[in-house]
Amino acid sequence: MRRRNAIKLAAGAFIGGGACVTAMTTAFKTEAQAATPPKKIDFKESKTVWQYHKLNPKKVAKIAYEGYDVGSCMFGVFESIMAELGEQYGEPYASFPSQMMKYGHSGVGGSGTICGTLNGAGAIIGLFVEDKKIQDALMGELFYWYENTEFPIYKPAKPVMDFTPPTSVAHSILCHASTTLWGKASGFRIKSKERKERCRCLTADVAKKTAVLLNKYINNEFVANEHDNETVRGCMTCHGEEGKLGNTAGKMTCTSCHTPSAAHKVFGDAHYKFMDKK
Repeated sequence: MRRRNAIKLAAGAFIGGGACVTAMTTAFKTEAQAATPPKKIDFKESKTVWQYHKLNPKKVAKIAYEGYDVGSCMFGVFESIMAELGEQYGEPYASFPSQMMKYGHSGVGGSGTICGTLNGAGAIIGLFVEDKKIQDALMGELFYWYENTEFPIYKPAKPVMDFTPPTSVAHSILCHASTTLWGKASGFRIKSKERKERCRCLTADVAKKTAVLLNKYINNEFVANEHDNETVRGCMTCHGEEGKLGNTAGKMTCTSCHTPSAAHKVFGDAHYKFMDKK
């Protein structure tokens, strides 16, 4: 009987403790950052000679795919748009030294940081869009799309190799995470020819998406914040600039690298309410 009573007492304490923790975290629950509503972005013509002109995204994708072997992912995206502009409009596009974009391969010199395709897209956007906030808005849409899309999508008419790459979701804008998750999903090694074909097709996908976004922008049809990243908003409630921790900058998905611990989930909100903001 004593043993049964002890078990009942322990169970009661556990349930009571759980209820206490639940009540505690509910009572001190922080309010997540509000989603930024969609916003129409008005086109602003560049005051420089670097004017973007509407391009055929499918043609841009083909050029990017074929240009991958010349200088890899960053070069492929940048040169696909610049070369097509040069073909149609001549100078100053035709003589732009696109070879400088080769540095971005494999996450900048092979370091695995930002995917070279996004680096190349950012360079193109920065060249043709002068307003920093509009640059951020365009890249924000591109980056969210990259993090949450099954890649690769592109199917070349004349593939470099007889192989259709399996798809995967990157959940990150980093080359390291993007290629590693694809490797886990496909079973192929990072150094394999199959992974290279995947990135070759991915280069075409990002080049095409970049052209689509820029086409919308110059047609005065671009809407920013069409997609809401609830995960980022939740993390930035505490860790962002306006949060009490205020020690993290960024917009990319957090959970591809950072998984909240059990203690973080249970006590994080209550702890946040009591700590002093310095």
